[in-house]
Amino acid sequence: MPACNDPGLSEQDEYCTAAVCFIFSKVAFKSANTARSPEFSWGSRKSYDFSRISPPYGAARAETGRKQTPGGQRPASGGTSQDDMSAGPTTDKHHPVRLDEVVIRLSGDSGDGMQLTGERLTSVTALAGNDLATLPNFPAEIRAPAGTVAGVSTFQLHFADYDIFSPGDQPDALVAMNAAALKANLADLKQGGIVILNEDGFDERNLHKAGYESDPRSDGTLDAFKVYQVPMTKLTLEATKDLNVKPRDAERSKNFFALGLICWLYSRPPEPILDWISRRFASRPLVKQANEAAFRAGYNFGETTEIFELRYEVPPAKLEPGTYRSITGNTALALGLVTAAKLSGLRLFYGSYPITPASDVLEQLAALKNYDVITFQAEDEIAGAGAALGASYAGCLGVTGTSGPGIDLKSETVGLAVALELPLIIVDVQRAGPSTGLPTKTEQADLLAALFGRHGESPVPVLAPSSPGDCFYIAIEAARIAIKYRTPVYILSETYLANSSEPWKIPDPSSFEKIDPNFSTEPNSNGHFHPYKRDPLTLARAWAIPGTAGLTHRIGGLEKEDGTGNVSYDPDNHHKMTFLRAAKVERIAEDIPDLTVGGDEDADVLVLGWGATYGPITTAVERVRHDGGKVAQAHLRYLNPMPKNTGEVLKRYEKVLIPEVNTGQLALLIKGRFLVDVVGLNLVRALPLRSVDVEKKIWEVLKGG
Repeated sequence: MPACNDPGLSEQDEYCTAAVCFIFSKVAFKSANTARSPEFSWGSRKSYDFSRISPPYGAARAETGRKQTPGGQRPASGGTSQDDMSAGPTTDKHHPVRLDEVVIRLSGDSGDGMQLTGERLTSVTALAGNDLATLPNFPAEIRAPAGTVAGVSTFQLHFADYDIFSPGDQPDALVAMNAAALKANLADLKQGGIVILNEDGFDERNLHKAGYESDPRSDGTLDAFKVYQVPMTKLTLEATKDLNVKPRDAERSKNFFALGLICWLYSRPPEPILDWISRRFASRPLVKQANEAAFRAGYNFGETTEIFELRYEVPPAKLEPGTYRSITGNTALALGLVTAAKLSGLRLFYGSYPITPASDVLEQLAALKNYDVITFQAEDEIAGAGAALGASYAGCLGVTGTSGPGIDLKSETVGLAVALELPLIIVDVQRAGPSTGLPTKTEQADLLAALFGRHGESPVPVLAPSSPGDCFYIAIEAARIAIKYRTPVYILSETYLANSSEPWKIPDPSSFEKIDPNFSTEPNSNGHFHPYKRDPLTLARAWAIPGTAGLTHRIGGLEKEDGTGNVSYDPDNHHKMTFLRAAKVERIAEDIPDLTVGGDEDADVLVLGWGATYGPITTAVERVRHDGGKVAQAHLRYLNPMPKNTGEVLKRYEKVLIPEVNTGQLALLIKGRFLVDVVGLNLVRALPLRSVDVEKKIWEVLKGG
């Protein structure tokens, strides 16, 4: 295997992030809009102080007046809000009704292609210049029972002409490919919302498998909604009948019929999807032709049928000029890790065992093997972590990734990394547990495990991204801390962030600071090399690549003597080393941004979040403030150590509300460490928090609840 740090790398290869630039161009679009005023509110997800590792965010997307309206609706002074969709026709379908936001949910069997359909709709929406957020939701089974509620797969897309922070609480429109899809999702739909049914999925057999005792189309179940019944399966078969495609195969294209219809209804351009079909299925001509025919049929059906009295459009958002792409959290993590490796001049080694939902990071990095990326699909979680730690010893940027029970299996190796004091990044894409739990569902329940889930005193830094795009910057920051302080670092992502997507401005590689691994190249103590001789500022030990002349040393899990690195059983030395390792992690607080606060300066209530709660909390806080409530907001990306001003910030407020998708893990830490009055909002439903639930809880706390 080539050396992990190749001194022969050119400056361009070492710094220019060629691999990142290669993938950055995927599904990209340019915005030439005039940037908004730099006087933007703290709530913008681009407003964190990332100055150390990212482009200046003072020119990021800013807020508009519309942003301050409840639910993001357009003010009464102009346009039509999403709530006007059921208010009756104000124009004809050839002159679309203008909306400032819409939430669409696609739903069907897990074999109906809802995830693919949603991804295509997301891509064309990104190309149209809208801000967006998505929520894929699908069963854990590879092929769940067809026609049953348990087998339903959904994809939710929220897009708007302004900054949005979440995939939406309630859909405005639901596409249901069968009876089970309707039953599983109807309760979430807004009153007066649109329901588009594939009427071919509502025969007696489908109704029975979905658990309906009567037909919901005729028994009054749908009276509160605008219902459109479309025979999607039959029309797909009709559109493909001259292509010599078997009916069973042709039926599989009905998701493209639905996609074509939705693209027409919400004025999405068809050309990018047709181009994608042509490229994606070029090697399978019949499949390509069937999908194209089905998509055109769906689009043309909307144009020519009389059942749709209205058509809608959402104008582009006013984005900062630049090149954007739609990015998921897992993709952003992969790109961030590659960028960090380039910035440090180290080869990236990713050792992992495939596990949902972290597998995608392994797969994406494997595609970058030509960019100094080594991926190792190990036989188990323990081997993946051990190999990554070994790669760090050899001078690589060692990373291991997992989810769910995998984090338990890696804990011993993480403890070894604490003792060895070597860089190691542990990517934990949190999912619902315990045990196997709900492998495709989201949760935030690994915080305490990351902090304390090892025997002995073994402190480690813990970071958590706040959005899919933030996963990129968190990966770079984790690498910086791991390398500079010679420590393992946890990245706590979540299933929701991993699979969801948002528009992301492609950064300028030259805006990043280099990360210096500062390898030892000569003896550091009277002609000898002492591997545990420390930097007086960071307390990081010396890091020497094996084979470096004159720097022979040994490492291992037994306690080491400070300085020399010899095995030591001395009680006083063990005491000293224990507190040195803790102090090293604590010193990181001097090297990270302070905790910033947005909202009302004179608020009595602070809403404190971490991870993916950022989106729903921000939306809820904006709604409450718009309606006259005084509330402040802060968000923790650094969970250990926390920013050094955290205690001072918390003590300004009478009450601190902490919404979490767990039973109160951050709340436990905050109460124990800072002795403040904490109120928890703990919803562990294997789904992201809804902003409406956070908003309701804020009002309850404001009123003394």
